[in-house]
Amino acid sequence: MPLFKALSLKLTIALGAVALIQPISAGQTSISSLSDEELIQQYRERAQYLLDQTVALTDPTDLSAGGMFHLAVNLHEGANLEWVKARLITANQPPAGAMFWMIPMVLFMQIAQDIENETGTPALTDDEKAFIRILWKSYFPYRGDTENHWIMYYVSQYLVAEMTPDGGPELWYNGKSSAENMAEAREYIEDWIKITTSYGQGEYDSPNYIEEYTRPMALLAGWAKDPVLRKKGKMMMDYVLLDYAVENINGLYGGAHSRVYPRFLVQPSLSAAASHGWLIFGQGDYLSSGGNMMIALSGYTPPSILLRIAHDRDNPYVHRELKRTRWRLRNAGPEAFDIGGMTTIPVYKYSYVHKDFILGSSQGGLLQPIQQQTWSLLWHEDKPSGISNTMFSVQSYSSPFEGTMYFSTDWDTVTDLISRSKVDYDLEDKLEGGSPYEQVAQHQAALIALYDIPEGTRFPLIHTYFSRDLKNRVEDSSGWIFSQGGPTYMAYRPLAPGVWKPVDWTDSLKKGLGGYFSATANPKSGFEALVGDSESYVSYDLKNGYIVQVASASDFESYESFQTAVKALPLEYSMKPTPSVTFTSLDGAVLTAEYGKLFSVDGKADDLAAWPLFDGPFAQAEPESESLEIIHDDERYLLDFKNARTETTHSSAK
Repeated sequence: MPLFKALSLKLTIALGAVALIQPISAGQTSISSLSDEELIQQYRERAQYLLDQTVALTDPTDLSAGGMFHLAVNLHEGANLEWVKARLITANQPPAGAMFWMIPMVLFMQIAQDIENETGTPALTDDEKAFIRILWKSYFPYRGDTENHWIMYYVSQYLVAEMTPDGGPELWYNGKSSAENMAEAREYIEDWIKITTSYGQGEYDSPNYIEEYTRPMALLAGWAKDPVLRKKGKMMMDYVLLDYAVENINGLYGGAHSRVYPRFLVQPSLSAAASHGWLIFGQGDYLSSGGNMMIALSGYTPPSILLRIAHDRDNPYVHRELKRTRWRLRNAGPEAFDIGGMTTIPVYKYSYVHKDFILGSSQGGLLQPIQQQTWSLLWHEDKPSGISNTMFSVQSYSSPFEGTMYFSTDWDTVTDLISRSKVDYDLEDKLEGGSPYEQVAQHQAALIALYDIPEGTRFPLIHTYFSRDLKNRVEDSSGWIFSQGGPTYMAYRPLAPGVWKPVDWTDSLKKGLGGYFSATANPKSGFEALVGDSESYVSYDLKNGYIVQVASASDFESYESFQTAVKALPLEYSMKPTPSVTFTSLDGAVLTAEYGKLFSVDGKADDLAAWPLFDGPFAQAEPESESLEIIHDDERYLLDFKNARTETTHSSAK
């Protein structure tokens, strides 16, 4: 594969000169005025800037720091080569990280091979090549137990097997030949692509784990020798990034998510998705990541239609998606269906995307173990770094019922085992997680959540996150709680009494429990710094609920007029025998929700059986189609995975 330098103009950018390629924003040239070629050139400049920054921040005197991604970048750029070769050894004594070791090691190997192919001069000595081959023989990487683990594992295995196609079992940690490993890996990769494009991902729309999918797909797109897999790798990159583009606001991933860690819940600008937003779409703030290094080195170029969609918020829109849960091993439930001998249930996603905010949700329930975010609100910030521009709620469910649903461990030990890794799982003030007692429904900028929590539940409460960056909070005598985040007005109506508590009222995360992903004791980056004076509205009633109504400040003459309008909205609710609500939203729609029954708008109930795989102004796909039509203005970009082909067409009129 040609090196990235052959694909883009080599820039000489001094450290800190990011202003040369700032994201398009208010006051700058509109993206609509740029040609496709100009958009792609800007992307390539950002990619080269990332590589330049990585090299500039490398300390060639420190053999204890720098991972394989950093080594690959320096090798590619021809920089700090003595350090690269020495650090290759120290970083792998011993190797660790399983598939997280495999992915960047394969990248490093491919870069070295590219250099040798293009220059005729080996980038590594015979001894260094032998060192790497011994690692693949002596280190047995764990395949993992999640969707992202398996796709990283098998893509890595496939590409290494392609590099040694005639290799016998003596070359491999698992005692299989390269041909056997390649066949097994390809079967999984093809199956994963088919399932994803037919039923949706199980580990869907994760601001954290998006790069655990872009990493392996970028590897395939950049280096697979098989033309079909290479093509599908590029197509899946487009697919995953479209999935993000339609629910992003200035580079931040909105809506409902399968997995989010606490620090990224409260500050979305810290996530891997935000780093991709800067690189791919030119949005938000610069943030380096291994996934971005992988993409920049792979030569992957996003189609310009994705960049246009990510920036186009001229008109508010509803976007729906169909996903699925992680494979259920037990307690599958009546909604369960079978895919190739594995059991799952549908996830119905709904997002309302406005230039000032994104309100998005799923139906509630146990959709993903441990780290589910059932709904979220993000509001627009021009410079989101350091800002907690979000709102969400949690029913703090913790039970072996959930653990044994998704993990093979027994009932008596599963919660303890989960908590050893995801330490906040068994805390009453945790910030993420699903609940079987939660039911959420949404129509445009209005959301209703209802709860019917049985007696004896471990943590019988719900709590809603009110960020320190929400301003002008008003607790009105009507029962509504009003607040403002950036250009967005929010109204929250609890249906049962509650109390205000500090976020993390058990002090577990403040003390650094859970390390990097949960918190850190560092006062500048720890949990206290992330949440500050943010509060949680906590309610302990077993029959419970709330309404969220959101609006753009630009739609009202004043904050007071917004409050007046919301307080005038018809609302009827009852908590017995089960919670139910009838609410007329700001757009005049009559919303009816009753726990255990289908949500209806103006008397018409949701037709879940007809829920599309993708449905919005920018994306259309039906379940089991193995295809996706990406749309912007008069352009149509088709991803046809059955035939491994793409097609771009333009209609005669917009």
